[in-house]
Amino acid sequence: MDNLERKVTKIGNSYGITFPLEFLKEAGISYGDDVRLELKEGKIVLRKKEEVMLPEGVDSTFMDVLNDVIKVHDVAFKGLVDK
Repeated sequence: MDNLERKVTKIGNSYGITFPLEFLKEAGISYGDDVRLELKEGKIVLRKKEEVMLPEGVDSTFMDVLNDVIKVHDVAFKGLVDK
């Protein structure tokens, strides 16, 4: 069940897509879970939001900046792993 077609439906002032339960189970997503949406090269990526406990003194803004730096320099960081 890797390929399905769904219709985008109107829900109030927003739009939505329904997902088969089997899809959600395999993705580890349950009713009430928070999910993250990301737009990558014109494609929507949906994943379960993971809660991470940050060490004292490290806030989410710092982590966002760090993630951006890692994305920009991904190839360089991966090259360092092999050294």
